[in-house]
Amino acid sequence: MATIMPEGEDIQKAIKWVSMNLEEKSDQPLHKLVEKAVFKFDLSPVDTEFLIGFFKKMKATT
Repeated sequence: MATIMPEGEDIQKAIKWVSMNLEEKSDQPLHKLVEKAVFKFDLSPVDTEFLIGFFKKMKATT
């Protein structure tokens, strides 16, 4: 099943950044990475909720 990517460049960069960090060290708490990504990429509340949901869905399918 394909995941729909949001159109905003910042949220796409945030997804890639969090994914890269999880690949490097998978035991990092997701909420801490999301928190860092929110500030690093200046995400809106809607983008933040999408990011959280995206990784929770990904974790549920693995």
